Amino acid sequence: MSSVEYQTTIGAAIMVAGVGVHSGERARLVLRPAAPDTGVVFVRTDVDAPDREIPARGDFVSEVTLGTTLSNEDGISVAVVEHLLAAFSGMGLDNVRIEIDGPEVPIMDGSSAVFCELINQVGLVEQSALRRRIRILETVTVEEGTKKRASLEPTTGKALTLRARIDFESRAIGVQEMALRLRPGMFARDLAFARTFGFARDVDYLKSMGLARGGSLENAVVIDGDDIINPEGLRVEDEFVRHKVLDAVGDLFLAGAPIAGTYTAEQPGHALNNALVRKLLATPEAWCWEDDRDAHSVREASDFAAAAVVSG
Repeated sequence: MSSVEYQTTIGAAIMVAGVGVHSGERARLVLRPAAPDTGVVFVRTDVDAPDREIPARGDFVSEVTLGTTLSNEDGISVAVVEHLLAAFSGMGLDNVRIEIDGPEVPIMDGSSAVFCELINQVGLVEQSALRRRIRILETVTVEEGTKKRASLEPTTGKALTLRARIDFESRAIGVQEMALRLRPGMFARDLAFARTFGFARDVDYLKSMGLARGGSLENAVVIDGDDIINPEGLRVEDEFVRHKVLDAVGDLFLAGAPIAGTYTAEQPGHALNNALVRKLLATPEAWCWEDDRDAHSVREASDFAAAAVVSG
C-alpha cells in the first residue's frame, strides 16, 4: 500500500444546526466540498458585506477568550471554531467551504463528536493534489505568566504528537496528563467525545459579559466547587485534559496544514495555542513545507506565513 498522502474533501454536502454557547443564537452550517488547496473557508451567508469569506488561518484569529474567533479584514467574524476544526484535523479533512448563517459555530454537545459522525457518514474523497505538512525543524516555545507554557518540537514521522498537563484546585479535576500520537482513527476514538467544561461560580459573570448565553448541562461539564453538576457525570475520568487536547488539535489546525512535530503544553488554552501558531509561522527557520515527493523539501514562503509575520 502506498504511503503517499493526498489532499481530501468531503464526499457530499453536510448540514447541521444548533445554538452558539456564547451568543445563544441558532446557526446553520452547510459544509460543501472544495477544490484542492482551498483549505478551510467560512462564509457568513447572513451578512451583507463585500467580503464574507473568512479563511481558517492563525493570522485571522481575532479573539481567544473562551473560544477561538476568526475575523476577516472587513470585520466579519465567526466564533468558537475550534471543535469543528479539531474534527477536520482529526479526521484528515483538508478542503471544505462552510456556509454559516450566524455569528458562532453551534456548540452541539460541547465536543467534536457530532461533526466527526457527520463526516463519517459522507466520507472523504481523495483529491489529485499531494497533502503538504509543516515539518518542525527547531523548537518553538511560548509562555503566558509562570504556569502556562506550550512548545512545538521536531519529531520523526508524519504525525502530530500531543502532550498536555492541567492542574486545577478543584478536586473534580485535579492534575491530569495525556499524551498521544494523532494517527488515523485515534481522534474520533480517543478525543472527539470530550466535552468543554466550566465553573458554576463564573456563570453570572460570563453572562454579564454577553457570554455563555447558550450554555447548559447539555453542552458543557459544569463544576461547582469539588463536584460535577451534570447528573450523568463524566464520559471518562480524564475528560477534562482530553478536551484540552481536542482544543489544541483545532487551534493548531490554523497553522494551515497538518503539523509533523510534538506539541507539549502546561495549562493550555486558546490564547497560548494561537500565540504558538503565530510564533511558528513568524519563525521560518523553525519549519519547512514537506510532502511525500520529497521528505527533505526546500523551505518556501506562503501567503499565510507572510501574513503572520506582518501581523504577528
